[in-house]
Amino acid sequence: MAACLRASRAAVVALSGWRQVRWASGGPLKALLEAASGLVTRPPAQYATHVPLSGLEKGAVALLSLWGSFADPRRADLVAASGETTGLPAIHAMRERMRRSETGRLILQQQPLITDEVVAPCWDMPEHTFGGAYARFMGTRGFQASGRPPCRRAHSTAHRLVHGESRSLCFLPFVDEAELAYVITRARQVHDFWHVLFGCHTNVFGEVALKAVEFVQTGLPMTGLAVLAGEWRLKAEDRRLLNEQFLPWALHAGARAPDLMCIYYEKHFQESLEELRLRWRIEVAPSVQQNMQRAARLQASLPLSGAPV
Repeated sequence: MAACLRASRAAVVALSGWRQVRWASGGPLKALLEAASGLVTRPPAQYATHVPLSGLEKGAVALLSLWGSFADPRRADLVAASGETTGLPAIHAMRERMRRSETGRLILQQQPLITDEVVAPCWDMPEHTFGGAYARFMGTRGFQASGRPPCRRAHSTAHRLVHGESRSLCFLPFVDEAELAYVITRARQVHDFWHVLFGCHTNVFGEVALKAVEFVQTGLPMTGLAVLAGEWRLKAEDRRLLNEQFLPWALHAGARAPDLMCIYYEKHFQESLEELRLRWRIEVAPSVQQNMQRAARLQASLPLSGAPV
């Protein structure tokens, strides 16, 4: 990511030099320089943590963060950067859907954040409740709700990024509009709620399958690329299981559920998880162990090569 910023800065310096050129009579060079100005001029900051980038810088960040996140999906900073720089049309579409929903409008108005303080009551709730199941999911994995917050200090985050430090707790807000920045933040923060609702494990099958659900729900390009990256890293047998069982489930479950960005999850912690699944038409993910056993039984039932049938 540091190389990404250095390359974009070098390009900006080079093109900024060209902007000093003047052709007395105007003509095509002047028109070309004016067109290029949009590529090298950074817009003003729109909110406190905004990191404005020129068009050229956004392109560089998008390409290099996509490459980096594909090579190492654990780099949460690269995944976030690629999602924000490549997914703007999808983020706009998510906001428009939220504006058309009464609950979605309320979420946009109040802009709640999922923090440790917000989910603290879940630890005292019965296991059959949504909040209790969420607390068990997070606790058994050592996860924290505040592990996906918005960035509070753009300058400190940029310092970390330039110096090559990966921080899953802080992301550069590259989106140029505050409300759109909140939409992508919300999509990132409700990810663990979706894990609980769909019963997706945090192994490769569960994560890739849930990314496929997210792709259907949000249309973010990064979620689709995450599925491809997962496919690429799997062994042939596991890839077949993913393609035959988990991805078909994910596409069906994502399309069957309501718009998950328009649910105020924090208001449903005390309700029964199973009742919420029924109400929201949530189809639980297939079990990895059950599908492995099913595949083994199928393989055992096939005749041996060369044996009479």
